[in-house]
Amino acid sequence: HSIPVIFLQEYLRHFYDYQPKAERQKRTTDISKDDDSTTGSCDKKTKVQEMQRYFGLLPSGELTEETLAVMKKPRCGLSDVEQVGETVRWKKKRISYRLETIKLISVAQKVFRRAWKLWSNVTPLKFRNRIMTVADIDIFFYSGDHNDSSPFDGRGGVLAHAFMPGLHIGGDVHFDSDEDWSFNSTGINLFAVAIHEFGHALGLSHSSDPGAIMYPAYNFDPNYEPQLSFDDVKNIQKLYGEKEAHHPVKQPDQPPPKTPTKCDPYLSFDAVTELQQEVLFFKDRFMWRKHPEFEETRVSLISSLWPDTVPANLDAVYENTWENVVVFFKDQKVWAFSGYDLVSGYPKPISSFGLPKTVKRVDAALYDEQSGKTLFFVGSEYYSYNEATKKMDKGFPKQVDETFLGMTSKVTAALQQGGYTYLYSGPQMFEYAMWSGRLYRVLRNSYFLPCTKY
Repeated sequence: HSIPVIFLQEYLRHFYDYQPKAERQKRTTDISKDDDSTTGSCDKKTKVQEMQRYFGLLPSGELTEETLAVMKKPRCGLSDVEQVGETVRWKKKRISYRLETIKLISVAQKVFRRAWKLWSNVTPLKFRNRIMTVADIDIFFYSGDHNDSSPFDGRGGVLAHAFMPGLHIGGDVHFDSDEDWSFNSTGINLFAVAIHEFGHALGLSHSSDPGAIMYPAYNFDPNYEPQLSFDDVKNIQKLYGEKEAHHPVKQPDQPPPKTPTKCDPYLSFDAVTELQQEVLFFKDRFMWRKHPEFEETRVSLISSLWPDTVPANLDAVYENTWENVVVFFKDQKVWAFSGYDLVSGYPKPISSFGLPKTVKRVDAALYDEQSGKTLFFVGSEYYSYNEATKKMDKGFPKQVDETFLGMTSKVTAALQQGGYTYLYSGPQMFEYAMWSGRLYRVLRNSYFLPCTKY
């Protein structure tokens, strides 16, 4: 276990300001409240929990397999907890940058121009590329130790780092030249990393919003053009103000995307499923995880748990506990995962479950452990699929409200919990006795996912 433990210690030291016991001096004056100088062990656990909360993991304080997997993901080299005391920002609106000569300089220049443009689109700032003269922001590609006391670590791990605005090295951006940089979806996407690092060079620190560009982990999704989120725009405008309107005022483009919040009373989930002890709630490219032992639930990216083969905006998800697989539906395709690995032969068409060709998508899916049947909800009807024989039951589809009385609107997600069946329709949830089909209560979505501000 020693290698993961050393790795954990280094990770926490670098990104969460952890000081191993041996290094802590006898600090009498400024002992912070969570710093248990006597044992030091409590402190490490607290730091692990802090990291787990940041990444939307269950804050157990234990080095779980999942925690280790998140720690091993490529990321930015800056700390996640360094709160900039006095906000540091450039005191001028025209900022110059310069790129040292590299192999693919013309392509890289284009990428960087696009990345700066995202920030200048929402602020009064203007960025100019300088070829020969001194610039505010120098951009370098370095390998290993490059004399700024933050050596790079070869391929993977830390991808890049940047310095907050200021003179000399201030505002400079360093990319790890050992990475497999790319301009598309193979390797590490330079554009996605550049937008993030340029945010630091303008004075932003990391954000724990998984939808934000300033989230510390690299999470480029080839299906999404990287763009600033609501969180990024709010934070950069706090430093520099909004873009000055030119006359005539043209209608703004799409507003920046907001990460969904469980406190939104109109939130309607794409899908809900059990996963071992947890309940997972899916929305767009995000999910919440509810675990019986932990009060809090944090939003995280679906791709933080499964590879990005799992699409965003899912239609339905269910867990077949008998075979221990999780099944995802989107349009006419279905993916099955055993653990975090795609089951061979998938993705398949949804017709492989015996659904008629007329069915273009599944609205919700529910696995019933007692009968070993999976119910597929499509419009106002539902189908029953026998997982053991891999065949559709005869006599289906049936009308949903024939079995689940009073369920006349479209079922958008479904779940079984504690002897009840829950059918979601938009922001409401209908609670049924498992087999009598008797409706007990109509609840809000937030029944299982309480809105608590952490």
